[in-house]
Amino acid sequence: MNVIVDTNLWISFLIGKKLLSLKSLFSNPKITIYVCDNLLDEFKDVSSRPKIRKYISESDVQDTYKLIDMYCRHIPIRKKAVSLVRDANDLFLLSFAETIPADFIITGDKDLLSLGFHRQTKIVTYREFETIIELL
Repeated sequence: MNVIVDTNLWISFLIGKKLLSLKSLFSNPKITIYVCDNLLDEFKDVSSRPKIRKYISESDVQDTYKLIDMYCRHIPIRKKAVSLVRDANDLFLLSFAETIPADFIITGDKDLLSLGFHRQTKIVTYREFETIIELL
């Protein structure tokens, strides 16, 4: 199962000190998590913002990078998606989903969630994804 985890989820798990929950999910041999330069750049940008840094430390960020290195496959975006997504900044995720091709994008972004699907990719919340994994 090919999966993309949106930056907002990485940040949410960092703030909530729930990285171990992600680690257990990502260590599932049936799941491959993908990252791209755009996603990593966005994570770096968001995690360095002062309003976020109130809740996380540099070691939290470094632990997340270690988790990404251990469990995620890094590949470049090779396709350009066309979509009516409301936030143009989310278009790279849809392009990445086409590149892989991804089975799921896990996100908390309401604009992406409102799409439901992008081509073959189902766009779900983390809770919805947990339910899907339990059924495997």
